[in-house]
Amino acid sequence: MSDCFENTGSFVGPVVLVHGMFGSAPSEFGKTFENWIKSEHNGTIIYAIRMFEKLCSLRPMWYQVGKINEQVREIMRGHPEGVHFVCYSQGGLLCRGIVSSMNHNVHNFISLSSPQAGQYGIPRKWDRYMPANCIKTNIYKFFYTHFVQNHLSVANYWNDPHHQTLYRNYSVFLSHLDGSTPSPNMSEYKRNFLKLHRLVLIGGPDDDVVTPWQSSHFSFYDENENVVEMKKQKFFQDDSFGLQTLYNKKRVHIHTFPGVVHKKWYANRTVFNSAILPYLT
Repeated sequence: MSDCFENTGSFVGPVVLVHGMFGSAPSEFGKTFENWIKSEHNGTIIYAIRMFEKLCSLRPMWYQVGKINEQVREIMRGHPEGVHFVCYSQGGLLCRGIVSSMNHNVHNFISLSSPQAGQYGIPRKWDRYMPANCIKTNIYKFFYTHFVQNHLSVANYWNDPHHQTLYRNYSVFLSHLDGSTPSPNMSEYKRNFLKLHRLVLIGGPDDDVVTPWQSSHFSFYDENENVVEMKKQKFFQDDSFGLQTLYNKKRVHIHTFPGVVHKKWYANRTVFNSAILPYLT
């Protein structure tokens, strides 16, 4: 299912792929997106970012963004006509940091099962090994400290709905990007974000990692852990980083797919054909 579509013209350009937490470009994209894109659009140039793979993906978000920016800047310099981003899981937040913090030429930014409004949950499969709910409830005491914020990626987008003051005071990444924490860079983030031609948001109810799964669509929990849709989020209503503007211009495209667990998003040909391939032209 998709929502809010506008035809902004065709553009077949290079594709930049960014992997998720604990992943790598070869393991996630080598036998899937890279092959599928080439089979559908022979000659397409693909840049799979080989940085911060496996355990290195736990490095702080802004540190990763800064280093990936250096490589992406060179890619864009070689393709002044523009590029497309396809970014999975944590990689979607890294790509959001990139398109917010640099003068880019990204046409379409495809965010594949990425917790764009934050994460508040432990992967379901961990339930059998540890008291996941207890960890979820109490880990803010660890995550919302200056030391952990400066050393651990997931802490940078952990969004505890029961401790929003601490989130705003300690989060050094997501709360700044969405305007929850005042930032002197907010006008720059918004200006750069609005350069996107299309923002594609992909997620689904059977995702067993992104929590709530609707965070992949910029929806999130309120203080009672009821999911509040994107259009009722403060950052949308305030248009703090330009999401409302993009949406009103029909440049936000929302896709929902049931039956897909987190580790299968990049291996699902239906998802690729329906919600990724159409935005690469």
